[in-house]
Amino acid sequence: MNVYLIAVLVILLGKYLLDLIVDILNLSSFKPQLPREFVGYYDEGKYAASQRYLREKTRFGIIEDTFFTLVILAFILIGGFNLVDEFARQFNQGPIITALIFLDVLMLLFYVLHLPFSIYHTFVIEERYGFNRTTIRTFIFDTVKTVILGAIIGGVVFSFVVWFFMRFPHIGWFLCWIGVTLFELFLIFIAPVVIMPLFNKFIPLEEGELKEAINDYARKQRFFVKDIFKMDASRRTSKSNAFFTGFGRNRRIVLFDTLIEKHTTQELVSILAHEIGHYKKRHILKMFILSSLANGFMFFILSFFINNEGLFSAFRMNHISIYASLVFFGFLYTPIQMVFSIITNVVSRKHEYEADRFCVDTYRNPQAFINALKKLTVDNLSNLTPHPLKVFLYYSHPPVLKRIEAIRKHASYAHI
Repeated sequence: MNVYLIAVLVILLGKYLLDLIVDILNLSSFKPQLPREFVGYYDEGKYAASQRYLREKTRFGIIEDTFFTLVILAFILIGGFNLVDEFARQFNQGPIITALIFLDVLMLLFYVLHLPFSIYHTFVIEERYGFNRTTIRTFIFDTVKTVILGAIIGGVVFSFVVWFFMRFPHIGWFLCWIGVTLFELFLIFIAPVVIMPLFNKFIPLEEGELKEAINDYARKQRFFVKDIFKMDASRRTSKSNAFFTGFGRNRRIVLFDTLIEKHTTQELVSILAHEIGHYKKRHILKMFILSSLANGFMFFILSFFINNEGLFSAFRMNHISIYASLVFFGFLYTPIQMVFSIITNVVSRKHEYEADRFCVDTYRNPQAFINALKKLTVDNLSNLTPHPLKVFLYYSHPPVLKRIEAIRKHASYAHI
């Protein structure tokens, strides 16, 4: 049997089994007794509901993973990629257009297969636990816009990668790395003003106590904020969040309207103090550099698999092409990608602790921040006791109980 086919099958099944084991361990880590830290925030009924929610989401995720793993395996073994390639080639439109047709057909197949799962998750699971506020009309428009944006952005990147490897076969990987890095920077700048408004409304935060408190804290930290916006997250969900967008003097603070409804001014400022901590500690820049280095390594390894006959034989292809090489390489790169993901998550969790300490040191109201974390956890029915392996592999943030423990310890040490 083809060695590349064996490798792809082992990687697919290995990833599936690892995720399955981690999910089973995570389900077994649920504790029926409410942790003392959350007494007074969770009542018994809501805590039990949070565990039912996490259990149902996990089981649904297992079903979805099982389905797609079987579909991908079958698609490979019956020569599905070759059928799509033959369809793309029949238009005789040259390598770039053929590449785009090949990619778009694969993406469309994925979206069609994923759509029933997305519908069930949104209108059954999220609805059952009081999170969903998405109407059918909004869901349809979101899906259409996501598909169009994915086709445009993915098509642009895919086209340039194919062209670079065609035009500069020896240094194509380096040019792809530089090009993708610059394109990601471009997206960071245009996303807040072009892409995100396609899905949500961003209304300047009205004058009042909250805006004054945010501006006052930002001034004390010498942190320039161009705008503070309220986002209409309640159109889709009752869950809460806040985030920053942009760089330099184009930085914007965005608060979910659901967050503003459920938190006090002090709690909201403490959340933003944490986010400002990420900027002050240069976490965003560090993560971007780490991601860029990972992309560079990926493109370098990819250069050894372009037009590999053995790899194309594994996927039962009649023709060899650069564009199909990119897709097939993704299967082989999965283990390396997972290693980079684990490293990124370890660094990200470290950054979260650092931003928490920044919040405590500068805003000097650790209890407000602890209260905010507790409310966010309860409002989103987050898991209080995830399994350590789940945290190690997939969590970009430390579990909330660990964060609260670290905040109390630091506040005590700093005499706050």
